[in-house]
Amino acid sequence: MTEMQSGVSFALFEPDIPQNAGNIFRTAACLNVPVHVIEPCGFALSHAKLRRAGMDYIDHLDMNTHSSWAQFVNAKPYTRLVLLTTKGDESLPKFDFISGDCLLLGRESAGVPDDVHEFADIRLGLPMRKGLRSINVSVAGAIAGFEALRQLQALPSSNTIG
Repeated sequence: MTEMQSGVSFALFEPDIPQNAGNIFRTAACLNVPVHVIEPCGFALSHAKLRRAGMDYIDHLDMNTHSSWAQFVNAKPYTRLVLLTTKGDESLPKFDFISGDCLLLGRESAGVPDDVHEFADIRLGLPMRKGLRSINVSVAGAIAGFEALRQLQALPSSNTIG
């Protein structure tokens, strides 16, 4: 399934925690959403290493790697780039997704640089309790990804739980 068929995709900007990337990969495989990984990563990224780490769903994942931010931008695998950020201008409950949106997730340790933040078409925040730093990046991605697919009526048809 391509981005246009599923409606949305994920992009991970220079991920640095393999467990969070693995959670996003698993979510993407289960929801049939493509993932773009923008390198460099803070860990070795390969199908063989992911398989050895017990990610048995990796064969069901449509993963594309981009050697840099510039390569990702030049490939433009999105209609709108929607950055999930604690500095969002828009709030998820009031946001309308469109087919072709790409949910950009920043590094767990530092988010995205200012130029990437400004480049995004939309800066989307998730409501959360005041005084806390942020929702885990893989959880935020899952919440926003599910909502995007729900709005676009593009959720997988199976009702399998677990």
